[in-house]
Amino acid sequence: LCLLPLAAGRRRVTRAGLEADRKVKRLDRRGDVAVHIDRQRLQRRDIEGMEPAVGATRGDIEEGWQEPGQRLASSGRCENDHILPVQRMPGRLHLMVKPVPATLFQPASERVRLELWRRLPILSIMRWLNHELYIEPIDTYIDPVRPVDRAIVTHGHADHARPGHQHVLATPQTIDIMKHRYGANCAGSFQSLAFGERLAIDDVAVTLYPAGHILGSAQVLIEYQGQRAVVTGDYKTYPDSTAQPFELVPCDLFVTEATFGLPVFQHPDPMGEVTRLLASVAAQPERCHVIGAYALGKAQRVIKLIREAGHDAPIYLHGAQEKLCGYYMDQGIDLGDLRKALDRDKDAFPGHIVIAPPSALRDRWSRRLPDPVVCQASGWMTIKQRAKQSGVELPLVISDHADWNELTDTISATGADTVWVTHGREDALVHWCRQRGLQAEPLYLQGREEDSGE
Repeated sequence: LCLLPLAAGRRRVTRAGLEADRKVKRLDRRGDVAVHIDRQRLQRRDIEGMEPAVGATRGDIEEGWQEPGQRLASSGRCENDHILPVQRMPGRLHLMVKPVPATLFQPASERVRLELWRRLPILSIMRWLNHELYIEPIDTYIDPVRPVDRAIVTHGHADHARPGHQHVLATPQTIDIMKHRYGANCAGSFQSLAFGERLAIDDVAVTLYPAGHILGSAQVLIEYQGQRAVVTGDYKTYPDSTAQPFELVPCDLFVTEATFGLPVFQHPDPMGEVTRLLASVAAQPERCHVIGAYALGKAQRVIKLIREAGHDAPIYLHGAQEKLCGYYMDQGIDLGDLRKALDRDKDAFPGHIVIAPPSALRDRWSRRLPDPVVCQASGWMTIKQRAKQSGVELPLVISDHADWNELTDTISATGADTVWVTHGREDALVHWCRQRGLQAEPLYLQGREEDSGE
């Protein structure tokens, strides 16, 4: 009987300790630093250029924790591009910082306003557009991951355009691409909306603007009750002759992707990558070069870059890319002499370039190629370890997504005071926004596959 109070006290201490431990390990979405940068435990060797400060151990990085003084590498453009972690008290990990560093230089009244906004839930900032990109006044979703009654589709990649919706609003080219990929009856009905054309639906106005990601890709501007929200889908601002150029749209709320939302991702000039490719082709005429590139967008962009670099020889295609390359050519994009790889003998390939889906590089299909130089065109080729693990001999850093500098420059240029980050490396970009006094939230949208269109 005398031990009961002591046992009960120990039980209370244990429960309290467990609860505190759960709070420490739980990812606090409103915090400034997340335990995992992108919900994956990236190894130190996977991200070259991310240099921890002196004193951070390898074990700390592999476990996903940040020690005081550890930071992400600078982007090289802005002195504030680095991301500083929070300080933590001995024995505890704090995932919140008060106040936001950028607000320290604001007037006291402004600091109070920003601090209050940071504690408001997403739905209190903009009640008519929620974290699933559902527009309540018109009962419509943007890029829904499941079949719905009404959907606005930003572009044709499979992680954004899915079959089974009753009514789809998109650009004419996105509708064509969906029908090419899924069949003419992949939705109950389609309504096309040209870029820059304003569509009024009750009290809501919807306008599509070019996103620069692939052919027909669009940003969605929603105007309601004097507020302007832009949902980018996937986008890039770098010029691309196979897609409509990105247009900046001023707004109050900017909903952005962050596929390459880390300072280490700074894409080089794609023409420089193609120059390296053609130099390798010239230096090894006895071998063929097979490039892993996704069938929609990436394959056509790589082919067009090769043509713009002056390479006029035939390029051979995997069967999965023939239909969409034909559609691009029907849209007035000249891709030159394209031939089917399936119809050729091995003797036809030395000295030539073959384009195939990345999955085909490790498939039986690639065995028909004589001693191929395996290449892959992707923003992920920045990470040398990833290229090595994929068996890529010649990595080509050519991306259809905005890199770190494009993301941060675009956020600043929109004039938005609220930023939502849909998918990718959300936490680093959210932290960058908060450092500058912006209201920023990660949405952690599911179903956005990082490789599906990259």
